[in-house]
Amino acid sequence: MSDKEVILTQEGLKKLEDELENLKSVKRREVAERIKVAIGYGDISENSEYEDAKNEQAFIEGRVLTLEKMLRNARIINSDEVGTDIVGIGATVTVEDMEFGDVVEYTIVGSAESNPLQNKISNESPVGKAIIGKAKGTIVDVNVPAGVIQYKIVDIKK
Repeated sequence: MSDKEVILTQEGLKKLEDELENLKSVKRREVAERIKVAIGYGDISENSEYEDAKNEQAFIEGRVLTLEKMLRNARIINSDEVGTDIVGIGATVTVEDMEFGDVVEYTIVGSAESNPLQNKISNESPVGKAIIGKAKGTIVDVNVPAGVIQYKIVDIKK
């Protein structure tokens, strides 16, 4: 079975590479030191510091494997590939809620980079799916748990 392609912008690629480097060079050493100190306390069968450090070590190693897999399967979106005629990954899109008139600006990114708090939404999210491939001025229906929201694509930028 093939691994799922991970779509990243240059910024997203850099963040994942930095996180991986930090985990490998800093966090691994810190946890190894915590384990060494905890072993020094004696009996490890009832040693909560040892148990916590081993759990953190397992989490770090799992995250390292996940990041390495994501980077192996990454497809980088260059800013040159991002157009302003239709919505695509890497584009910043201004949409207007047709019912309430609210205007929101979203950047469309791959799922690995999505962060709703920064208005970075995944191409796989309900809004992302609805607006991908659409042109400025288009009205789209977005199926959300609360029902259907209509958005008008007001602007598309790089």
